[in-house]
Amino acid sequence: MSDSATNEAAASANAAVCEPAPTDSAEAALREDPATGPRADCVLCGEPTVLPADQPGSTLCPTCAWQQAQRIACSG
Repeated sequence: MSDSATNEAAASANAAVCEPAPTDSAEAALREDPATGPRADCVLCGEPTVLPADQPGSTLCPTCAWQQAQRIACSG
């Protein structure tokens, strides 16, 4: 296999992987999922979580959940 054929194959594979998502869909996906409805807000910072709004209990965003786990792990 020639070097140019290898480079072309790598370039086409990278183009498919590195293609950015549409900008409006990424933010909309954080706010509301069509399958599950609106997302719950984090009880600490107010950012949207990955959980649906009707999820019982206190919901945390990934950042606050990670920080809370660090506080618990380092408290002893």
